[in-house]
Amino acid sequence: MGNLLETIKSRKSVRSFDGTKISEEHREDIAEYIKDIPNPFDIPVEFVLLDAEEHGLSSPVLSGEKLYVAGKIAKRAYADVAFGYSFEKLVLHAWTLGIGTVWIGGTMKRENFEKAAGLKAGEMMPCISPLGYPAQKKSLKETMMRKGIGADSRISGERLFFDGEWGKALALEGDMADIFEMVRWAPSAVNKQPWRIIAKDGLYHFYEKKDKGYVNDATGDLQKIDVGIALCHFVMGFEEQGKNAEIAVNDPGLAIPDDAEYIASAKI
Repeated sequence: MGNLLETIKSRKSVRSFDGTKISEEHREDIAEYIKDIPNPFDIPVEFVLLDAEEHGLSSPVLSGEKLYVAGKIAKRAYADVAFGYSFEKLVLHAWTLGIGTVWIGGTMKRENFEKAAGLKAGEMMPCISPLGYPAQKKSLKETMMRKGIGADSRISGERLFFDGEWGKALALEGDMADIFEMVRWAPSAVNKQPWRIIAKDGLYHFYEKKDKGYVNDATGDLQKIDVGIALCHFVMGFEEQGKNAEIAVNDPGLAIPDDAEYIASAKI
């Protein structure tokens, strides 16, 4: 259990890169990995590697990046959640190779990236990420951004994970505590952590705790993407234990706040 948890907790968003291209070995590894990154909703995510110089791509919050990866997905129900799940698997895989990433949905010239990625009608490209080796020293801009969103802190588990009903803290111990810690440390847009889980009758029900301003046509619902990331950590945690987490969409009809929305349920 320790290896995945260690990877998740050690992984940081990287905005300052050392200016070198990733090795051919690592590029080939990434290219092979992105051919098929499944998700529980069976909605394919198409990944495209984009050379920054070749396509004239950049972001004002980055420095030293040479390569990007973009993800495209058909606009349909659960596309946002599926995208977050598959993209996070890539992010974690890249980190095990020593390659830094950061989720970028807005701080870029979106039309340039969409053109380079070959975005088609009926598709959306919620996020892109640079791929590169982290610089030894963060830029001042990156340091200030991380401080501004509290990137190195997380909401306490009793406010995220509930026992039978919304708001009743779930007691965690043993391997389950590790898995929920993986979920707690999932990255999210401006570190909002919009996922909530209610454990009831052997099932784990995932919800989106909504904030305003995170939905648009180009990106979908960014906070549903965040729930997909959390779900990815949850499923991968059980996989590391040799267990299978079956994901289904079957709303249990539990009482939840008006600003919450049911997403999916997991059965172990």
